Amino acid sequence: MAKEIKSAFVRSSDTIIADAIGMAALVVMLFAALSLPNVI
Repeated sequence: MAKEIKSAFVRSSDTIIADAIGMAALVVMLFAALSLPNVI
């Protein structure tokens, strides 16, 4: 099981970085959208 997870991580390391950047962008947009009503 651990070997399978490790091999999947090694195979998709490039996409994991892109997915992490995309997830961080979504979190930033979520916090911006939630704080927007307080600004107006």
